[in-house]
Amino acid sequence: MKKSFLSIICLLVTFTANQALAAGDAAAGESKVAMCAGCHGSDGNSVVASFPKLAGIGEKYITQQLRMVKSGERVIVEMTGILNGSSDQDLQDMAAYYNSKTRQTSGAQDITLVGISNPEEALDYGENVYRGGNLKTGVAACTGCHSPSGNGNGPAGYPGLGGQHADYIEKQLLAYRRGERASGGNAIIMQGVAANLSDKEIKAVANYISGLN
Repeated sequence: MKKSFLSIICLLVTFTANQALAAGDAAAGESKVAMCAGCHGSDGNSVVASFPKLAGIGEKYITQQLRMVKSGERVIVEMTGILNGSSDQDLQDMAAYYNSKTRQTSGAQDITLVGISNPEEALDYGENVYRGGNLKTGVAACTGCHSPSGNGNGPAGYPGLGGQHADYIEKQLLAYRRGERASGGNAIIMQGVAANLSDKEIKAVANYISGLN
C-alpha cells in the first residue's frame, strides 16, 4: 500500500506541476557559473564525489535547488551567501547552462555488501532496488520518478541521477532517511522512499545509479 501511495504521489506531482519549465538562457548562464566551477566543474561534471554533478540533471530541478539555497530553505554550508547577489533570472540562466551540458558517467564500482561478496551480484542487487524497489518493506522503485535510464523527469522536477557520484547519492539518501533533507516539494516523496531503505540497499542502489547512462 505504501509503495502504491508513493507511486501515486509521483504521478500527481508530474501531472499537476503548476510551474512551467524554467525560462533560462544557457548562453547567458555561462558567464554566471564561474563561481560554481571550483566545486561543480565548468561543464557541471564535478570531479570530487562530495560535490554533485549538475550537467544535464534537469533545468527545473536545478532552478528549484538554487532558489532554496538562496532563500536559506536548503542549507549547504559551502554555498552560504554565494547566491545573494544573483537575481532569479540569473539562477534560471545558470540552471539552463548546466542542464545544456552532457553528464559524464562516474561508473559503478566493484563493491561488496553485507552477505554479498561477489561484485556482480552486488551490482545486480542495486539494479533490483532501482527497478523494482522492495515490496516487502514498501520501498517504491526509483524508475517511477527518475526513469529507467536514470534521466529523470524534467517537467516534474525529478532530477536525472544516472552517472552521478555514488557517494553523493548515498549521502543524500541517508539525509532523506534521517529527515535532514526536507526542503522542496518533492522531499516528502524521497523521505517516504528512503525511510524503509536499509544501509545495504542505499549503498547498492547508489553504486548502480552511478553507472547508469
